Amino acid sequence: MDTAASSLPEYLRRPSGPRNPGDAWVEGERGKFWGRFGSAGLLVQDPAKGILLQHRATWSDHGGTWGLPGGALHQGEDAITGALREAHEEAAVPPENVRVLFTSVFDVGYWSYTTVAVHVVESFEPVINDPESIELKWVPANAVEDWNLHPAFATAWLGLRRRLLQHH
Repeated sequence: MDTAASSLPEYLRRPSGPRNPGDAWVEGERGKFWGRFGSAGLLVQDPAKGILLQHRATWSDHGGTWGLPGGALHQGEDAITGALREAHEEAAVPPENVRVLFTSVFDVGYWSYTTVAVHVVESFEPVINDPESIELKWVPANAVEDWNLHPAFATAWLGLRRRLLQHH
């Protein structure tokens, strides 16, 4: 490990290996995806602040892009529980401060990603809780597409934004 990385506190270093059985790649005819049991992310909308974006660690898949806090589901975990857990782990999103609006599923047959859209009912400030985030930022919904987004999130964003507008 290089000196700069070894001087970081343990919680800011890249994880050294899988932490649970879901932390693995799956491959098939439609590509390679993270999360043996699927993955989920939390689309957090605060009416006063905008959309919570996560600047992804450079060592992660499509590192350096912006996306949603989220990650691999645990075995037997439903997508809503997993997205809330991951967002709490990565950005200190308090699950009691949000209300689920809808879910959107991208499914390739052997793997799926669920976006769980939530509305903030009690304001909070996100906090980087693990090494998977470089930065967390509230971004106005009409400016999200101007950011360097994770390619899959960029593809899904306009449809997700339309659905968010229907819930106002």
